Amino acid sequence: MSEAVIAQNPGAKTFAGGALKAAAVFWFVVAVIGQWAFAAYTAARYGPTVDGNFAAWNQGGSLIDGYIAGDLVGNLTFLVHVLLAAVLTLGGTLQLFPQIRAHAIGFHRWNGRLFMTTALLATAGGLYLIWVRGTGGGAFDPWAITANAALIICFIALAWLAVRRKDIATHQRWAMRAYLAVNGVWFLRVGLMAYAVITRSERSLEGFFDIWSWGSFLVPLAAYEVYLLAKERGGAAAKLAASAGLFALTLLMAVGVAAAIGLMWLPRLTQKDKSIGSRQSAIGNRQ
Repeated sequence: MSEAVIAQNPGAKTFAGGALKAAAVFWFVVAVIGQWAFAAYTAARYGPTVDGNFAAWNQGGSLIDGYIAGDLVGNLTFLVHVLLAAVLTLGGTLQLFPQIRAHAIGFHRWNGRLFMTTALLATAGGLYLIWVRGTGGGAFDPWAITANAALIICFIALAWLAVRRKDIATHQRWAMRAYLAVNGVWFLRVGLMAYAVITRSERSLEGFFDIWSWGSFLVPLAAYEVYLLAKERGGAAAKLAASAGLFALTLLMAVGVAAAIGLMWLPRLTQKDKSIGSRQSAIGNRQ
């Protein structure tokens, strides 16, 4: 069906709008499942170590240098950083529920303030860990993390300024961008696991990691901009194209979520090695 025919067909316009909404709902459901699983994993793995058993962080090959003997400030910063990530993951997804915005606006506002404050603290902690402490041992691209952090700070500031002006529509767009940027670390893990499951290629995994260190926050942000353009300005053809693209990306995300839960997070909690063969051990060492 040509674009001209679609544009003249009211039924096609309705279908295209419904398809875009359905794709967005599909993305939201998969994201909530994956992020709440990640929050549960983070709390279960690192929460019990608040008693001082920091050496447990380095068990199971999940971190290169999460714990460093004698570095009390660095170890505490790391613990606070990962626990704040769990708070951000839960609180951020709650901000996306339209039912909460409609029927519990007070909670939405205070949870939003908590999300912004926690995101800024976690971002500052992450920059300290990368640039001052050297956490990651060279596995992570410090410039990608710094760029991600800069976007987080910028988006939060713009979201706050918009809500101060009572420009709710603009506030929601900047808040969504902040949410996506904050979850760059989650997209990093999910994207790596999806790539590992689909390609099962040890040789190309290292190269993909270098690329995805940037793509983990830039691709979701770009996808959101395409979604916004299609939703607010696009015709039926644009909406259908955006729906297909978002649906495809969500399917890849679902593969990554399932792989991360079944092959990375659960095995670490149960201390069982169920990695995707020995070829994917590099993923575990970088997470």
